[in-house]
Amino acid sequence: MCTLAVYSATLPSLPLVIAANRDEFHARPTDGPGRLGASGRAFGGRDLVAGGSWLAIGESGVVVGVLNRRTEGPPDPTCASRGTLCVSLAEAPSVEAALALLEADDASRYNPFNLLIADRGIAYVAQNRGGLHVQHLEPGLHLLTNLDLDDPTCPRISRSTGRFAEVGRRFEASRDRDALVDDLREVLSDHQVPLDDRRPTDQLCIHMPGYGTRSSSVILLDEAGATKLHYAPGAPCGTPYRETPLPWA
Repeated sequence: MCTLAVYSATLPSLPLVIAANRDEFHARPTDGPGRLGASGRAFGGRDLVAGGSWLAIGESGVVVGVLNRRTEGPPDPTCASRGTLCVSLAEAPSVEAALALLEADDASRYNPFNLLIADRGIAYVAQNRGGLHVQHLEPGLHLLTNLDLDDPTCPRISRSTGRFAEVGRRFEASRDRDALVDDLREVLSDHQVPLDDRRPTDQLCIHMPGYGTRSSSVILLDEAGATKLHYAPGAPCGTPYRETPLPWA
């Protein structure tokens, strides 16, 4: 996954909203959302190469998203899978338990990553960059890509922060959840235009030979305990979201 927006404890009736695009090589095989892990207590898309996920929802209400951090060289193929870490943390009974599991692990076993761990009550971002750095998220909107949290030097973050914030303001006025999902899809469909001076990978919805935005997700956790996953098995600009039932709902 290459772009993730999280509204934590800031939208009325929705204590957690996550909107995310996953960018990957087209040749890397993937399954759509299903049960994950040996216990089946996590749900999300599956990477068929390493067996993990990029965005997983736990039966306990823990949501975990993992993004590869930008590095100067290629990733070390001998490192443990960041995607399987995503699944194992989503299986935890609480955010606090997931965070304890992460901190007890050896971050040097993995290539650099950015990791969101959140539920209806609390959210953290952990960054594996020469050691594990964990940051509690204050209530509000936060964006994560392959750089630092809310990094203003990231073109995707600098271009989209205002648009995501406006989506939140519209929802505060309307309380229309269907419109919220539609508005988030529009932001996640951001494309390069002919007069745009950004690189092809600086927009949120990427289309390149052999590489691009493979899927998109919007997750809504409401204050009544319901969790809704809206999933598009392709770039959001041309693939509609469909609500995907969770097996324990």
